[in-house]
Amino acid sequence: MIENIKDNIIAVIGGTGKEGKGLAYRCAKAGYQIIIGSRDPSKATDAANDLKNMLPKGAIISGSSNEDAARKCQIAILTIPYSAHLNTIESLKDILLKKLVIDVTVPLSPPKVTRVQMPSAGSAAQEALLILGENAMLAAAFQNISYENLLNDNEESNCDVLVTGTNKESRQITLDLVKDAGFVGWDAGPIENSVVLEGLTSVLIGINRQYKTTHAGIRITGVDRSN
Repeated sequence: MIENIKDNIIAVIGGTGKEGKGLAYRCAKAGYQIIIGSRDPSKATDAANDLKNMLPKGAIISGSSNEDAARKCQIAILTIPYSAHLNTIESLKDILLKKLVIDVTVPLSPPKVTRVQMPSAGSAAQEALLILGENAMLAAAFQNISYENLLNDNEESNCDVLVTGTNKESRQITLDLVKDAGFVGWDAGPIENSVVLEGLTSVLIGINRQYKTTHAGIRITGVDRSN
């Protein structure tokens, strides 16, 4: 890791989907150099070019393969479908050693995406830890921020972000990134607590359907929000 967080290159692995593009947009807008990764490098390049048209002049964003993006970054954000989660991490685990990995994956099982369904390891993030090893720098965050909220800067997009991680350092770096991305983040404790973050996604999807919206989120109350 580079001491000045904004000097770290961020790879958004599986970044051609909505959540990946939304996070890439927020981080690039905040001044980070972004590499969008994909199994298909041409799709990653197209996604990067799409975002360039939305970003301020001078934003640095490019596309490449997942492997190339992981190799060049210091921080890797995983925005991959749960169906590809384990295979993708297994293929990249040697490259991701000693890098901060932020897992955004939620174990959704279509068509019952409004029902919380956790894997035997406890959560997708805990599955990732089993592959990356107990000494991994791993955090879980951003599961409860919709694509629409990532692309909008209005008051309705001011959702909070809960962050869990394998140690205090992984959580603090992720919290710094959350703040730079324009959100209020909260240290939600050890990686085992990621079951709550991931489970909330199904709850929010259900709320979106029931109340005919697309961007339900969460906010923490009763504590000082100026952190």
